[in-house]
Amino acid sequence: MSETPSETPEFGFILHATDGMARRGTVTTAHGEIRTPAFMPVGTQATVKCMYPTQVRELGADIILGNTYHLMLRPGAERVAKLGGLHHFMNWPHPILTDSGGFQVMSLAQLRKITEKGVTFRSHIDGSKHELTPERSIEIQGLLGSNIQMQLDECVALPAERKEMARAMELSLRWAERSKSAFFGKRGHGIFGIVQGGDDEELRLRSAKGLVDIGFHGYALGGLAVGEPQDVMLRVIAATTPALPVEKPRYLMGVGTPHDILEAVARGIDMFDCVMPTRAGRHGQVFTRHGRVNLRNARHADDPRPLDALSDCPAARDWSRAYLHHLVRTGEALGAMLLTWVNLAYYQSLMAGARAAIEAGRYADYKAEVEAGWAKGDIEPV
Repeated sequence: MSETPSETPEFGFILHATDGMARRGTVTTAHGEIRTPAFMPVGTQATVKCMYPTQVRELGADIILGNTYHLMLRPGAERVAKLGGLHHFMNWPHPILTDSGGFQVMSLAQLRKITEKGVTFRSHIDGSKHELTPERSIEIQGLLGSNIQMQLDECVALPAERKEMARAMELSLRWAERSKSAFFGKRGHGIFGIVQGGDDEELRLRSAKGLVDIGFHGYALGGLAVGEPQDVMLRVIAATTPALPVEKPRYLMGVGTPHDILEAVARGIDMFDCVMPTRAGRHGQVFTRHGRVNLRNARHADDPRPLDALSDCPAARDWSRAYLHHLVRTGEALGAMLLTWVNLAYYQSLMAGARAAIEAGRYADYKAEVEAGWAKGDIEPV
């Protein structure tokens, strides 16, 4: 898509319908529109593992996620920029969101040190030393050319002491202001702030207010699904979303299971990402309208049925469970490819159903119907 200023649309969000707290909208970027609620497949190292980009698009994905930490280490942001930017580099001409790299620094990097300035760390790849500041994170994301950039923040694992959650939240707010000041996005590109505060509702509301006062194109909830029970996560979401602007998109980072997503949509979340569908597929786990299926189990060895004869996804419809079980047990690459395909197809189907249900004013019914299918379980053998 051309990025000629006169032709490139402004970054924006239009809310088309609501059903309770559930929202149906469209995010507009320089590289196309994102229909919300949206699930973003994770392309950590400029690839959605085990999938062709055309497959990901054909499943209904409007946007994918790239990882700043990994891409800054390999192949390097400056190199990607010289090669035409991330869209061209990975042959994905549609919207891309990049995270700030902060979460991976906290979880993967060696010998990390956090100061007011930023984070210094040693690469998990070769031990080389790097510094990631709010300004450098935004610079890297700008070199990559992502449509949605994320502020640098500090994420703490839960449970944590309130004092520690408050310290990280306040530091993240100061980094948010610096990230926003460093952002010089082209037309059709935006930056999101990240609400922190752990599982403390008062800290979350303070974070949300501070971010709204700074002003961002959208707002994310970070620091969830990091060890806390689901009911705690949902309580925090329900307490936080009313404090965020109605006219801006809301993104729940790193979440999650299909059930997590349905519950979060009901609480006003618009965008999601998670490695779960791709990672699970590589390990023999699939998500279907009948619930989760573990194809490593021996009971599938003689089962001639497909995973779901009614699915629109060929991988779920055209291969037997016995064959998929064989591929998984023998470690064949085709097994990971087919099961990842099944999972991403299911996630996109789930989101398409949610969008249609919100527009029809029947999201609660849709959610109940999906959950009833999971509760019923797998199809009984013939």
